[in-house]
Amino acid sequence: MRQPDTGFNPRRCDANAMTSTPPNNAGGKRANIRPGMTVRVVQKQHQRTGQLTTGVVARILTSSSTHPHGIKVQLEDGTVGRVKEIVTK
Repeated sequence: MRQPDTGFNPRRCDANAMTSTPPNNAGGKRANIRPGMTVRVVQKQHQRTGQLTTGVVARILTSSSTHPHGIKVQLEDGTVGRVKEIVTK
């Protein structure tokens, strides 16, 4: 007998649909980020929910030129997170 459809099938799950990283992954390249820029970051405790925090970059903490999950930065208010979006005005 066939089981009822619960709506979730891990084989049909699109992994890219679950990420908040922009298609061009601008937050994953250190060269795109400078102190004083306004960015949106995801903090470690919010990685599961994807909740973003907006702030101004004080320091760039990632030493490598790229990172697949976003460059780690410290915001002016002391918040640390990985850049998911660069805010343009």
